[in-house]
Amino acid sequence: MGLYANGGSFPAGLTPSPTKTLFAGNYLTFDSASGGGTFAQQFLPDVYEKEVERYGNRSVSSFLRMVGAEIPSASDQVIWSEQGRLHIAYDASSANTATNVITEAGHAVRAGQTVAIAEGLVTVKAVVISVTTDTFTVAPYAAQDLDNAGLSTGTDVTVKVFVYGSEFAKGSAGMTGSVDAGFQQFSNSPIIIKDKYSISGSDAAQIGWVEVTTENGASGYLWYLKSEHETRLRFEDYLEMSMVEGELAVTSGSGSEANDQGYKGTEGLFAAVESRGNIYQNFNSGEATLSNAGADRTALQDFDEILKNLDKQGAIEENMLFLNRATALAFDDMLGAVNAHYSGGTSYGVFNNSEDMALNLGFSGFRRGSYDFYKTDWKYLNDAATRGLTEDIDGVLVPAGTSTVYDQQLGKNIKRPFLHVRYRASEADDRKMKSWITGSVGGVYTSDVDEMNVHFLSERCLCVQGANNFVLFKSVTQSA
Repeated sequence: MGLYANGGSFPAGLTPSPTKTLFAGNYLTFDSASGGGTFAQQFLPDVYEKEVERYGNRSVSSFLRMVGAEIPSASDQVIWSEQGRLHIAYDASSANTATNVITEAGHAVRAGQTVAIAEGLVTVKAVVISVTTDTFTVAPYAAQDLDNAGLSTGTDVTVKVFVYGSEFAKGSAGMTGSVDAGFQQFSNSPIIIKDKYSISGSDAAQIGWVEVTTENGASGYLWYLKSEHETRLRFEDYLEMSMVEGELAVTSGSGSEANDQGYKGTEGLFAAVESRGNIYQNFNSGEATLSNAGADRTALQDFDEILKNLDKQGAIEENMLFLNRATALAFDDMLGAVNAHYSGGTSYGVFNNSEDMALNLGFSGFRRGSYDFYKTDWKYLNDAATRGLTEDIDGVLVPAGTSTVYDQQLGKNIKRPFLHVRYRASEADDRKMKSWITGSVGGVYTSDVDEMNVHFLSERCLCVQGANNFVLFKSVTQSA
């Protein structure tokens, strides 16, 4: 297999610096150029004044702009509530199959309800005859006890239970007790993000032009402010990267050093999905680990496992896939293997069913089962200076559309994108994206220091609502 001699990321012997400062490894001199020229020779060299765009568009932001929104917030904490399951079910209860007693701490099962009790592929139906705080006793319909009804013999048999109805005798009293609506409450806190560009008055007075084409589409000649411009672009990327990579400082147990030093952190996209969403490991590797799937699996079989899991969650019909190059190619090969022309149909519903609009945004759509998917490359996962450097995240599935949540500040239910940013703002100050200049250079006179400082600041956090509908594709080291 061919390898880059220097890793393919940066030129050997030349290390870029984020500031315009001379170091031995971040500038070129004429006498070191190929050809062995020296400053002593009588002819001047041809100097290209246009900067070579060797990396193309270097910005990695736009992910959140494509799938979410930015909404102001006047508090240092954002709290929202998400609905719980409608039906009562328990995944790993303990059953005494001889006495028909099932243990589940703090359960909501009531006497008179009918339940299905499953162990593996064996399911037993029963009616609940009595309950305590942490146990309930059942009467199987097909046998005297759960043992004879088909479950394993034992005092601590792991079973799954769900309620499917109720039955009462003639003339009996009504149902005892009630079940309150279940919900979960989540919160996140904004963090303050800062950056600064600084240049001395002497350097500002030095003429040095370079012709560039910038990431935002502008082109022409820039003076020393080229570095300020790149600082701004880098900071705008950090605004998104912080929302994707953010991590909360651990406060429980022995805590964390970041917490000890006064940093609280914020929950980013990857952390939220790791905590409350779905993780699919080693897609298209033959050893997927979302379920107990065996080895030698195809990409299509892996993808169908994901669909089965989505059925158990919110079953959001339209979803977006943001993938790295390898995983995007695996999806292309998967769809090509199903049908070279994919005559089953393509949907672009989230783009007003406009294929041109979807393609202009870099998305291609396909339908599998009852779900529509829109796939695109995520540059952040490919760039050699971001997640392309670590290669442990392969992609993320994000549900399209909005969720209905209760907003504590407004006091009512509202519709919000599943993924959106809340930034600090009020009538006194808007901290979505602030920049200001201090110093004594460039027409600004706020201090006696002979320099110009360009400051950047934002305060924001990410809200990942309905994280159970998200899927994070990860690569892990597989067993031999």
